[in-house]
Amino acid sequence: MDTPERRQVRDLVYATFASEGRAPSPEEVARKTHTTRDQAQDALHALADAHALVPAADGDAIRMAHPFSAAPMGFVVTPHDGHDDRRWWGGCAWDSFGISAALHLDVRIDTACPHCGAHLSYHAGPDTPPPAGLAVRFPKPAAQWWDDVVATCTAIRTFCDRDHAEQWTNQHAPDSGYIADAVTVWRLAQPWYGDRLDPDFTPHTRDHNQALLDEVGLTGPFWNLPL
Repeated sequence: MDTPERRQVRDLVYATFASEGRAPSPEEVARKTHTTRDQAQDALHALADAHALVPAADGDAIRMAHPFSAAPMGFVVTPHDGHDDRRWWGGCAWDSFGISAALHLDVRIDTACPHCGAHLSYHAGPDTPPPAGLAVRFPKPAAQWWDDVVATCTAIRTFCDRDHAEQWTNQHAPDSGYIADAVTVWRLAQPWYGDRLDPDFTPHTRDHNQALLDEVGLTGPFWNLPL
C-alpha cells in the first residue's frame, strides 16, 4: 500500500466486505475509483503481493481480505443482536473472531466440529470471549501460512474440545499442527484485526505481529513468523 491509489482500492475492498459481506469485482473497483480496469487490476495485484488481500486462483477476482472471505470456508458470522441482516463468511476460526474485532461487533459464529460433525454455534465479541472448552487447531507453522494461505485458513478449524481436536489429528494428520484453546485465539484476534477498518490503518510489521503472538502465549518455533 505504497501509493494513495492502492490505499483507495484497499479501503474500498474492506468497506465492501464490511457492509455487504462480499468482495467488489475489478470492474466495480475501477468504476468506484475512477480508474481503468487494468489500473484497478494492477492495484489489486500489488495489494496481493503485499499480503493485503488474496486473489482468486485465476487472479481475476478477490478471494480473501483477511479476516473476510468471498466464499464459504466453514464459518458463518452474523450479528448477535438479530436486528442486522449482514452476513459474512469467516475464513477460519481465527478470522471469524477477527470479523467481530474489525467491525467492533458482537457476533454469532456457526460452524461444525471436524471430528464429530456437531453443529457449533457460539457468541463472541470484542469484550465477549467464546465459551470455554472450544479448541482451535492450526495445521502448519506460522512460517508456512502464506505458502498457500487459502488452504491454511481452510484448515484452521474449531473443535468441540481439545480431545476431539487431538483425535482428529491422530486420525488425519499425526504429529502435526498445534491445538490452542479458542479463548486464546479470540484474544489474539482483537489486536491483530481490531484496527483493520480504521481510516488510518497501517499494516502491522512482522515484529509487531510476533509480539502479539507472544503476548497471548503462542511462543516457540511453531509460532515464528517468516523474516
